[in-house]
Amino acid sequence: MVKIRLTRGGAKKRPFYHIIVTDQRSARDGRNIERVGYFNPIAAGAEKRVEIDVERVQHWINNGAQMSDKVRGLLKEAAAQTPAAA
Repeated sequence: MVKIRLTRGGAKKRPFYHIIVTDQRSARDGRNIERVGYFNPIAAGAEKRVEIDVERVQHWINNGAQMSDKVRGLLKEAAAQTPAAA
């Protein structure tokens, strides 16, 4: 099964996560199919906390991918940050 989940990066005590599409059998920081965004939990100032390519996420969901609970919450957060298109 294809999953949309987080993979960890960044330095010790300074986490940074990529939001990726991957096979569920691969390791957390292993091989991935596509990167669709990032999550910076310690963003400060003008830095973005969450950046997600919503169109690509929707494409993968339409093709049967499952999101992790954390990614589902981050997607809602990113949608709330983005101003509605007029």
